[in-house]
Amino acid sequence: MMSALKLAEKGIGSVEPNPAVGCFIVKAGQLVGKGYHKKFAGPHAEVNAIDDCRNLSIKPEGATMYVTLEPCCHEGKTGPCTEAIITAGLARVVVATLDPSPHASGKGVERLRQAGIDVEVGLCEEQARRLNAPFFKHTTTGKCWVVLKWAQSLDGKLAYAQQGPERRWISNELSRKDAHKLRRRVGAILVGINTVLADDCMLTPRPSKGKKPLRIVLDSTLKIPLKSRLLRTPKASPILICTRRSALDANARHAERIAKRGVELLACDGSSEVCDLPLLLDELGRRGVQQVLVEGGPTVLASFLKQGLADEVCAYVSPKILGPQGAVDLAGPMASLADEIGLASVEVKAFAEDVRISGRLMG
Repeated sequence: MMSALKLAEKGIGSVEPNPAVGCFIVKAGQLVGKGYHKKFAGPHAEVNAIDDCRNLSIKPEGATMYVTLEPCCHEGKTGPCTEAIITAGLARVVVATLDPSPHASGKGVERLRQAGIDVEVGLCEEQARRLNAPFFKHTTTGKCWVVLKWAQSLDGKLAYAQQGPERRWISNELSRKDAHKLRRRVGAILVGINTVLADDCMLTPRPSKGKKPLRIVLDSTLKIPLKSRLLRTPKASPILICTRRSALDANARHAERIAKRGVELLACDGSSEVCDLPLLLDELGRRGVQQVLVEGGPTVLASFLKQGLADEVCAYVSPKILGPQGAVDLAGPMASLADEIGLASVEVKAFAEDVRISGRLMG
């Protein structure tokens, strides 16, 4: 099952909002077929594994299937996997975890058992749920999975004070490529207005083909320039400006010009002078956004942590001490946190000299 979970990871970034699923078929102690869900609306892992058997001229009758998520039993963009399993004549199916979706939730397992197939549920369940944590959270609660991402120097600086050709990014090229893979996994990418003003960022995954995450800017006073690259590229990917009702009223003409470019403006008023983050996340969840990538800056990152809205952290650390050459200090905004925040399921990975530290927030 662990091998099937590893295989499932290949679909991350291509299958969302569907979960990543892997499948192995074993017969007489030998692996005879494997498959994973490769892309949204494409064949599911079980069907790909059965086809793999047949491509190898091996009959799957009487074999055991190991699959990381309960097989579907409904007609969606593809046919029900339960029927493909039954037709293939598999004798036993081992399922890591049930699918919490209303159309599943044990119905797939029940259908297989009705057909006389021996079904076992729960092998490597914790690992399977962790693999698709955003899917499970959104399906069971309607809320988004929130990932905080940033790159920093050893002394906690997020940018150079004076940028140039050799001083544009703190992280190296390998780290940046990995960050773009992360962008392709999510349904929305979020920054504060100060990041837009400082970096004139596009907030699109590169290469740009494939999924187009919603681009979100927190702009409580509606000061985003019309000449910004974001507002000049509304067709590259949808844009949502989260602001306040008072800002829309005070800047009615500016708001009208923004809206004419096909950009959505959303008033998220709270009790303070900033955008109401829980209100925004609830709205994104209702729209079907499973996962939000928050890319800062430091005030925005600290706000999500302070309000307990983050689920995961992904920090790229470059072995540089910028000193006076650095700007945008992470430590200042983080000083407002009430207590330390620990990480679980921590992973550390090197990208040449850079290091990526990621983990789930505890509590």
